[in-house]
Amino acid sequence: MEAIFKKLSSFSATLILILLSAIFVVLFIYAKPAIKEYGLHFIIDPRWDVTVEVNNKNSAASLQTAQNNTTSTASSSAIPTDSDDIGNIPTDNDDIGNIPQDNDDIGNIPQDNDDIGNIPQDSDDITVPQQNSSNVKVIYGGLIPIVGTVLSTILAMFFAVPIAMGIAIFLSEIAPPFIAKPVGIAIELLAAIPSIIYGMWGLFYFGPLVADVFGGSSVSLLVAGMVLAVMIIPFMASLTRDSMNTTPNVLKESAYAMGATKFEVIKDVIFPYAKKGIIGSMILALGRALGETMAVAFVIGGVFSFPHKLTDPTVSIPVVLANNFAESSGMSLSALFYLALILFVISFAVISFAKFYFLREKK
Repeated sequence: MEAIFKKLSSFSATLILILLSAIFVVLFIYAKPAIKEYGLHFIIDPRWDVTVEVNNKNSAASLQTAQNNTTSTASSSAIPTDSDDIGNIPTDNDDIGNIPQDNDDIGNIPQDNDDIGNIPQDSDDITVPQQNSSNVKVIYGGLIPIVGTVLSTILAMFFAVPIAMGIAIFLSEIAPPFIAKPVGIAIELLAAIPSIIYGMWGLFYFGPLVADVFGGSSVSLLVAGMVLAVMIIPFMASLTRDSMNTTPNVLKESAYAMGATKFEVIKDVIFPYAKKGIIGSMILALGRALGETMAVAFVIGGVFSFPHKLTDPTVSIPVVLANNFAESSGMSLSALFYLALILFVISFAVISFAKFYFLREKK
């Protein structure tokens, strides 16, 4: 039984690594055409679904050759004008054979230029393909969604961290039990609300309120950052509170006995002891802010443009994926997978850096 338990535990841990690797491999495979087409320039290119003309000298040369060949063919097929050029055309009535001799017998043979139809009569009538020295190419770049994702996440953390810390301190050290319990339950319920509800609330109520206060549009980078902050506050506050509650009472009582104030106890005793849990809560909140889709899709604007100020609309990577994935194919679909791969790498790199830098063991 002990051996089975160890194998099951090892399999569970290995399964997580397998799933993580499988996700990366699938994203890379589907993004490979866009990676080959655009390379790393995709990351710094602000254009998305922009049609441009690309010079193609070979195509231009081919079209020029075709034009010359058409002109020479038209010249060589001109109607002969003297008897030496007539060749095999009969010259008298005896040789005419079955060719009709008068207008009544001519039938469907055109008699003048107006009746000739589509047969060109001179060089001006010859239709020659026009020379075109360019091909059409669609350009995809991920700079604007990347910038929008990073800025909205930074704004969310800027608003959420101090509020979440204040809530956790209040529930853990200040509030009496009859207030701390219901407020704690309310915080946990906020974490359970679906993101689309936050998005609808932000679009129809919170966004117009922010626009009235700060100006600009009701859908903007600022509104998206604030809505994201509201969404991640419950996670950060509840985890930080639980970490602070793990501080042994003997440490706090010893600090109070030495004359420390509540602020000093929280700053010098509780925070150092609960540091790993507090930073872990921030990292989890950061991961959710980076990948949030539906709530941000409602309030960020979905516009492929750089936000010159916080009240301007823009777009983020999850919003681009949600809005364009169903109707994309070919290179546009590969570009979306490229964006998803970039988001995966950004999230993995940021969270890994935070884990290894802030939570490393001091020797």
